[in-house]
Amino acid sequence: MDLQTLTYIVVGFTFALYIGIAIWARAGSTKDFYVAGGGVHPISNGMATAADWMSAASFISMAGMIAFMGYGGSVFLMGWTGGFVLLAMLLAPYLRKFGKFTVPEFIGDRYYSKAARIVAVVCLIIASVTYVIGQMKGIGVAFSRFLQVDYGTGLLVGMGIVFVYAVLGGMKGITYTQIAQYCVLIFAYTIPAIFISLNLTGNPIPQLGLGSTMAGTDTFLLDRLDQVVTELGFHEYTTQSRLSQLNMFVYTMSLMIGTAGLPHVIIRFFTVPKVADARTSAGWALVFIAILYTTAPAVAAMARMNFMNTIEPTKGNYMTYDERPNWFKNWETTGLLEFKDKNGDGKVQYSANPEVNEMVTVDRDIMVLANPEIARLPNWVIALVAAGGLAAALSTAAGLLLAISSAISHDLLKGVFMPDIDEKNELMASRVAMAGAIAVAGYLGFNPPDFAAGTVALAFGLAASSIFPALMMGIFNKRINKEGAIAGMVAGITVTLLYVFQHQGIMFVASTAFLGDLKPNWFFGIEPNAFGAIGAVVNFAVAFLVSRVTQEPPEHVQEMVESIRMPAGAGDAQAH
Repeated sequence: MDLQTLTYIVVGFTFALYIGIAIWARAGSTKDFYVAGGGVHPISNGMATAADWMSAASFISMAGMIAFMGYGGSVFLMGWTGGFVLLAMLLAPYLRKFGKFTVPEFIGDRYYSKAARIVAVVCLIIASVTYVIGQMKGIGVAFSRFLQVDYGTGLLVGMGIVFVYAVLGGMKGITYTQIAQYCVLIFAYTIPAIFISLNLTGNPIPQLGLGSTMAGTDTFLLDRLDQVVTELGFHEYTTQSRLSQLNMFVYTMSLMIGTAGLPHVIIRFFTVPKVADARTSAGWALVFIAILYTTAPAVAAMARMNFMNTIEPTKGNYMTYDERPNWFKNWETTGLLEFKDKNGDGKVQYSANPEVNEMVTVDRDIMVLANPEIARLPNWVIALVAAGGLAAALSTAAGLLLAISSAISHDLLKGVFMPDIDEKNELMASRVAMAGAIAVAGYLGFNPPDFAAGTVALAFGLAASSIFPALMMGIFNKRINKEGAIAGMVAGITVTLLYVFQHQGIMFVASTAFLGDLKPNWFFGIEPNAFGAIGAVVNFAVAFLVSRVTQEPPEHVQEMVESIRMPAGAGDAQAH
C-alpha cells in the first residue's frame, strides 16, 4: 500500500476515534463541560494531562529546536519538566482543595474582588491565545504534510477538526479524547526513535543510543555529529549554549514557573475526586511525559545527523537536486523546505554561510515529522508519526480553548456581568467563546511569531509573569490583598508584553516592532521568549509593596487561606 493511502487510513481512524469519544462523552452540564464531572481517575487524569501538556511544541517542535540549537535546547527539557514538579507540589493540591472550576474563580474569591477576577481572565486569555498560536503552527505543519497542501490550507483544515470535537465535548469529551491521543502520540514518537537508534547505533533504546558509538565504527554519535556540523560552519552541537548562561537560566525559570501557571494544565487537577488525587495524577503525568521527554534529545540528534547525511552523503559530495528523495519533494510542496540553486551547479549545498547556503528554508518544525522518511523507515511508521503529530497538536489546542471559553463564559458572564444566567445559556456561551477563540488563534497562526516551541515559550512567559505569582501568593501569603494582587498581575504582564512587543512587534506583527530584534537592546542579554521570569519578579515585588501600604485582607479571607492549606476536608466529586 502506498504511503499516502496508508496515512489517510491511519489518520482517518484516529480522527474517527476522537470524534466518536467526543460524542459518547458529550457534555450535558456545565460541570461536565468545565471539570468532566469531577470524577476522573488519577491515572486517567495523569495520561490526559500528559496529552494536554505534550503539545505540538513537545511532539513536533522541541526535538527540531534541539536538533538545531544543540545543548542550548536543553532549556525546554529542564524548564517544562521542572515546572511540573512545582505544579504538583505547590499548586495542584491546594487549588483542588478550593474546589471551583477555573483559575480566575480562585483569584476572584481569594482576593475578594471581581476586578481581580477580570484581570486574571485577561491575563489567561493573552497567555492562552499565544499558546494556541503555537498549536496552530503545529497543526498547519502536520496537516500540510499529511494532505500534501500548502501550510495555510493545512491550518484551515486543522481548525475545522478542532472546532468539531472541542466545542462538542467540553472537558468531559476532551479528557477521554486526550487519553486516546496520548496513546497515539507516544507510540508515534517512540517507535520511529527505536528504529532510527537501531539503524544508527545498533542500540534499540534511543536514550542509550544517543551516547553510543555509530554502528560498525568506534566513533560516538555525538562526536560524529559535532564533526559534520562544524565542517559546514555551524556551532558544535554538544557545546552550543543558548546565547549566554544567564539567558539559559532565566529562560529555564520562565518555562518552569510558566508551566505551573498555565490555566489549561491547572484546571485538569479540578477533575479528580480528592485532594490527594491531584498530587497523584501530577505524579503519573510526569511518568507519562518522561517517556517522550527522555527520548527527545536522541530524536533531535539523530534527525540532525540523518538530515546532514542526506544533503552531504560524503564530505564535499552534495546531493544532486534532480535526484532528491521523495520526502524532500513532499516538504517542498508545503513551503517549509526550500532550495535555491545559487551557483547553478544543480547540487544542494548546505552551509552556515548565507552567501553559500542553498537550503534557504529549513523549518525546524518539520524535523520530527520528516525524520522517519529521511531514515527510510516503513510506510506504516511514517503514517503513525503523522497521526501522532496531529494528536499532539489537537489535544493541547482543545485544552487551551476550553480554558479560554470557561474564562469568558464562567468567569466574565456568570461571575461578573450576568450572574443570573442559567446553565443552558452558560453552556452555549462557552461554545460560542470557544469558536471565537479558534478563529482568532487560527488567524494569528497564519503569521506565527516563532517556531511552535518558540511561540509556546512566549505563552509560558506571559503565564509566568501574571498568573503564577498571584496563585503562589494567594495560597502561601495571607497578607497579600486585592490591591497588591491586581497591581502585581498588571505590572508583571505589562512589563513582559512591552519587552516582547518592542522586539517582535505588537501582537507579533513584525512591521510594528519599535526596536526591532536588536540584541544590543536586550535587557542583560535576555531574549524576549525568556523574559517571563523577570516579569514574575516584578509581579511579586509590586504585589508585596502595594499590600504593605494598603489594608489587610478581611478575616474570613485569611481563614479561607488557612483552610486551603489543610489537606483534609475537600468534598468528594461525583463519579461517572
